[in-house]
Amino acid sequence: MLKLITGRVSNGAASVVYHAGGAGPAVCLLPSRGRGAGDLRALAAALVERGFRVLLPEPRGIGGSTGPYDGADFHDLAADVAAVIAAETAEAERIIVAGHAFGHFIARTLAADIPDRLRGLVFLAAGGATWADALTRATDLLGQPGVPRADRLAALRLAFFAPGNDPEPWLDGWHADVAAGQSAARHRTDRETWWHGGTAPILDVIGRQDPFRAPDHHQDYAREFGGRVTLRFIDGASHALPDERPTEAADAIAAWARALG
Repeated sequence: MLKLITGRVSNGAASVVYHAGGAGPAVCLLPSRGRGAGDLRALAAALVERGFRVLLPEPRGIGGSTGPYDGADFHDLAADVAAVIAAETAEAERIIVAGHAFGHFIARTLAADIPDRLRGLVFLAAGGATWADALTRATDLLGQPGVPRADRLAALRLAFFAPGNDPEPWLDGWHADVAAGQSAARHRTDRETWWHGGTAPILDVIGRQDPFRAPDHHQDYAREFGGRVTLRFIDGASHALPDERPTEAADAIAAWARALG
């Protein structure tokens, strides 16, 4: 069983709750838009089993974390994560930051802002350059109150879960206000200040059934960032990849991290 301690750090007006556990090289895991760190607990447990220390910050507005979204940009949200890293790792330690879907934007911003602390970046189910409008509508529906359960399950199956995987645990855990704040933060942030993600090596982990990353977009980041990028594919996974296939995701991260030296 995964044993985590819970801590809290401050970043200006923000107060950030985080969970930490394990021993070894540090991996910080960041959840997707409008969702909390609980989605990443199975992946965290698998990484601890493979000899890593895990850090799981909760976004503002989730899990006890507080802080304003009004006026906030990606750099503010990345600074929340940086405060957790500073509290839980040695100053000279370089860490891996793995972001799920929207979380990989914050990981990239962090890598741009504190490049000397980053050993590597992991993109977990990062979207491609474009995707179908129906997927955006499905994601937006999940954060709305009063939507019938059957419609929510259909949205989860369309956008997040591969055939045969159970979407029911994701009926809960949506925070529409947080999702709106995170989206607004993206619009406030100059893309040129974070998109590059510093200079850290990148592991791009793609679910074979992820509609946000259709096959013609599998090479998007490899084309843009060249030799920094290592591609790994996981079958039986869609956009909820780290929750659908945590063991396989942990294996991919562990093997890549060890190869970094």
